[in-house]
Amino acid sequence: LVSLFMSDLMVGLVVMPPAMLNQLYGRWVLRGDFCSLWYSFDVMCCSASILNLCLISLDRYLLIISPLRYKLRMTSCRALWLILATWTLAALASFLPI
Repeated sequence: LVSLFMSDLMVGLVVMPPAMLNQLYGRWVLRGDFCSLWYSFDVMCCSASILNLCLISLDRYLLIISPLRYKLRMTSCRALWLILATWTLAALASFLPI
């Protein structure tokens, strides 16, 4: 849940202010090279948010399907690796095209 919070917070703090300026002025008013960086952060934060929701759904599914084996399957180390994989995949999908 903290990872989902961080991705949504980054959308609100990093992605939305330039998007608001873009909507208000009807064009990109910031430096041109900042546009591709902003777009990459937009894709990364939104992808991380979606992937975090998928991980939360998977976690709840595993808990409901086998509640007695859940603690053995979902250790804190494995959860940390899943979160790290989520952010890595989101970063690779957004910053590699630049």
